[in-house]
Amino acid sequence: MKRHLFTLIICTILFASCKKNIEIYPLSNVTTATFYKNTTDIQTALIGCYNGLQKPLLEEWKISELRSDNAIMGNPASKSVPNRDLSDLDLFIPNTSHQGVYNFWINTYANIRNVNVLLNSLNVNYSKSSGSITSDTSAVLISSKDKRELSAEAAFIRAYHYFNLVRQFGGVFLVHEPLSPFDATSMNRETAAEIYKLIIADLSYAIANGPALKYASIPATTLGRVNSWTAKAMLAKVYLTQNRKADAIPLLTDVIANSGYGLVATYSDVFSISNEMNREILFAIRYKAGGIGLGSPFPNSFAPELSGTAVIIGDGGGFNTPSSDLNLTYAATDLRKGISIGEYGNTKVLYPKKMISPVSIVNDAENDWIVMRYADVVLMLAEAQGNTTASLALINQTRKRAGLADLLPAAVNTVALFEKELTNERRLEFTFENMRWYDLLRYNKTMTTINAEQTLKNHYSTVYVAHYGKYPSPRPTLAQIQAYITTDRLLLPIPQREIDNNTTLKIPQNPGY
Repeated sequence: MKRHLFTLIICTILFASCKKNIEIYPLSNVTTATFYKNTTDIQTALIGCYNGLQKPLLEEWKISELRSDNAIMGNPASKSVPNRDLSDLDLFIPNTSHQGVYNFWINTYANIRNVNVLLNSLNVNYSKSSGSITSDTSAVLISSKDKRELSAEAAFIRAYHYFNLVRQFGGVFLVHEPLSPFDATSMNRETAAEIYKLIIADLSYAIANGPALKYASIPATTLGRVNSWTAKAMLAKVYLTQNRKADAIPLLTDVIANSGYGLVATYSDVFSISNEMNREILFAIRYKAGGIGLGSPFPNSFAPELSGTAVIIGDGGGFNTPSSDLNLTYAATDLRKGISIGEYGNTKVLYPKKMISPVSIVNDAENDWIVMRYADVVLMLAEAQGNTTASLALINQTRKRAGLADLLPAAVNTVALFEKELTNERRLEFTFENMRWYDLLRYNKTMTTINAEQTLKNHYSTVYVAHYGKYPSPRPTLAQIQAYITTDRLLLPIPQREIDNNTTLKIPQNPGY
């Protein structure tokens, strides 16, 4: 494997996720063998791991929202290389050297490396043979409580990264401890099943060792940090992805009944920068504005291109453009539409409004990126339970907040109708939160009437004339675009650099590339 995949990245600016405080800490002339000596050192390293969540996120919308039916490439006529790269993802024809795919891959593994070094210093190790985490005495001067809780947070971060990798690429390299460049060249891809074993072990460890205070009792100093509830919700999503609904139900029920998290009163309050880490948010990747290098770039990226200062200071990139079929899916009375999708100018250019807040400096917004929230827990439980009256009542919780009428058992009286209503509700509730793509992949395993490939083909059919029909020549026909959608292409290619740079092993490429 590529040597620099395992290069340790130690940030000189560390992000304090709980308070959004910034610490400048000089780390020159230190090594992991000498740096991690006590609780303060581990805390600092863990903050670096939280901060390391930001880089993969720069690319994730491209390989999730853009490949789903939620978004389209904003300027179909553009011939620039960056725009063509985005179009290739949009059309399911990325090459094996696609830069955005590689950036997501390498930045994800870089932070996995950081987590592995931290866990290794605490002597918290994953056993591949048993599929479990063991924790032995370490040389770090740290209390048993601090060790449990801090290592639980790190284990969650590793599980989160691998969950994204396995859904995007299938079986990947299972790196669960620091490796030398020589050792890395002898490692090949593992099966998806082996990756899921690590994910489940990490999340189970985080559940057992993370704090389990109710939301109202969480100290302000730790609000925003991973806890046992965060891990339970994520493990439930992992189980759902594996079609293990019976295993997901008790986890989701526990979060709903005992965590103290819940829906906030209005949809806009979920995303307000003055209401961050509210009781609906179980986990978010945090950003801090103020010209310190840790602000969110997404408002400027997603605001309409050539909008000047009408939407945001510094203009917008025009990326992650809402598709017309998404826009039309919202009912006229759905309160989420005006919050989620904005319209700019006389031509009413669509843009993802709920990700945008005012900025003083370009690419320096305050918006956190929400990864897991209570509404997701509620709708996952409905999905796990299937077509029942109780499940409709769960769906109606988010519909009521959106200003929509309740779904009634008499009207939703078949599995097909239930699956249609549930998947539609998830799409509208979590628009532009990088969930739709992962949901579509899951539906292929867990739904009887919803199919990712057909959903995407229908999407192309709806928007072809207005969007894809404007592509530069040679312009693909609708039939050609629909043919790009295959089961193999639901996975991304393994970056070619990883394959080419290992002269010791033959690394298999994903089928279809």
